[in-house]
Amino acid sequence: MRRLAPLMAAIVGIWLAWQMTPSPRADERPVATPSTRESKDRSPVDVVLSADERWLFTANQGTGTVSVVETATGKIVAEVPCGEKPSALALSPDDRLLLVSNTWSGDVAAFRFDVTDGSLHLHRKVRLGFEPRGVVISPDGREAYVALTTAGTVGVLSLPDLTVQAQIEAGRWPRYLALSPDGKRLAVGCSGDGGVAVLDVVNRRKLFLEDFLGLNLGQMQVSRDGQYVYFPWMIYRQNPITPRNIQIGWVLASRIARVRLDDKARREAIALDPQGQAVSDPHGLALSPDEKWLVCAASGTHELLVFRLEGLPFQDYGGPGDHIDVLLLQDRERFFRIPLGGRPMFVRFSRDGRHVYVANYFENAIQIVDLHERKVARSIPLGSASEISLARKGEMIFYDGRRSLDQWYSCHSCHYEGHTNSVTMDTRNDGRFGNFKVVLSLRNVTRTGPWTWHGWQKDLRAAMRKSLTETMLGPSPTEADVDAVIAFLETLTPPPNPYRLPDGSLTEEAKRGEALFHGEKANCVRCHKPPLFTDDKVHDVGLGVPGDAYRGFNPPSLLGVYDRIHYLHDGRAASLEEVLRKHHTPESLNGQELTPQELSDLLAYLRSL
Repeated sequence: MRRLAPLMAAIVGIWLAWQMTPSPRADERPVATPSTRESKDRSPVDVVLSADERWLFTANQGTGTVSVVETATGKIVAEVPCGEKPSALALSPDDRLLLVSNTWSGDVAAFRFDVTDGSLHLHRKVRLGFEPRGVVISPDGREAYVALTTAGTVGVLSLPDLTVQAQIEAGRWPRYLALSPDGKRLAVGCSGDGGVAVLDVVNRRKLFLEDFLGLNLGQMQVSRDGQYVYFPWMIYRQNPITPRNIQIGWVLASRIARVRLDDKARREAIALDPQGQAVSDPHGLALSPDEKWLVCAASGTHELLVFRLEGLPFQDYGGPGDHIDVLLLQDRERFFRIPLGGRPMFVRFSRDGRHVYVANYFENAIQIVDLHERKVARSIPLGSASEISLARKGEMIFYDGRRSLDQWYSCHSCHYEGHTNSVTMDTRNDGRFGNFKVVLSLRNVTRTGPWTWHGWQKDLRAAMRKSLTETMLGPSPTEADVDAVIAFLETLTPPPNPYRLPDGSLTEEAKRGEALFHGEKANCVRCHKPPLFTDDKVHDVGLGVPGDAYRGFNPPSLLGVYDRIHYLHDGRAASLEEVLRKHHTPESLNGQELTPQELSDLLAYLRSL
């Protein structure tokens, strides 16, 4: 993959130069607050506060809106549309400009904020494509940095006009960001590369990647002295899924780490999991203003983990061990857990360091946690559906770490947001241990049977039961549970494709590739039939190995195939180009060898699916 970086950077660069142009200036009139609030789950994922904490703002993923709340009263002063599937917020140092990254609509929205009455005015949007997630603003308020997840870059925007200044190569699947206090170094959690990239934003270049096989890196914060960036993550230990291996932390486990920003050095980490009552899916993280406390929102076990930062036993690659340090576990003044319920996501500290504001997705609320009292002091409801739908119930099961043995991981831990992760895993779903497979995406899964790489599973309900009881070793689901999970899976579809033209049509290169895809020379359509670009059969394409319990493979759907870390069932290919040049060539599948131009055209079409 590394040798393909220049080519991919060039492709992304050309596309971004075209895509990353600001939309015309929006109407500056205030956006009216609805008089009757729609009965729908807000599902907040982020919260930020004004400097004086008079106001707080939430990114509501369920409704594609931003809410403005008067903190003292809990009154929702405004709720305005922002875009599809907002993921993160950033507030300018003067509190007058709010940025929202909208992952599914592929843009960043900028709102003018009136600090006197709490009204928001849509100022401008810029389309970026490539699933923007994390966003931060420089200390001087002149620039913003946006993680473009499927481009592997960080976009640099000038403020307040949202003009695109540059893109900086970061690594695969950058999601969340943190900026040093002097505004010179940017930490980027690159879950596809299993580590943290550190960028020099002044000179627009990547300095280094600290790679430690990290999965699902969450919210990041830099220490006041700019020396470290702190963040939560998970690790996969590559051991068979057995009760003992789960219980001793040898399958999936949770960590908090810190990485130096001044120079490349080994990451240091602490383990989070007590034996018998583990922590799953750590996501939010914040340091108190005086750096006395570090808090982490464990979204899979629905709690806030609270640590006294001084003296935390961070260890480098020799550690941190399989379970939380026993001395921490025994000292309630250094570590304690506060139950929150729901699915806590991003967290922010109050100025006094006593309170933590939590965006709780399933509670449809902002929770204000009092660390002195060690409990939720207030909950500010943002609005919810009048009743819980079947799909919402399934979503709750999907993100619930308590559905696994000793609550070590959830469905989401491996199928991040219903998609996939960045490692090959050994689940015995192919009939035996020791045969690692790429985690299949669950997007469109209800429409793409048979299931598993080998296509041996013909019953989706049975597949759900097997996953919950054999992969997660959790309690047997009820029929209602299975109904709910399948209803949730029905909602999982790919995001808009960033390699298509703004109107959704194909580029000229992709049109030529489409003809090859359907023609006799490449003949990909033989197994990958539209509209889902798969079929319901099992094909032996020469990729199996001795000892496989099943012969042949069910072709995976090619929709969204550009967004992968590993390709083919065992991840042997690092790119689509490697698949077609080496392991799965047209000529080896009753087609013909492609010219370099034809290969380029076919790749362009595949990326557009």
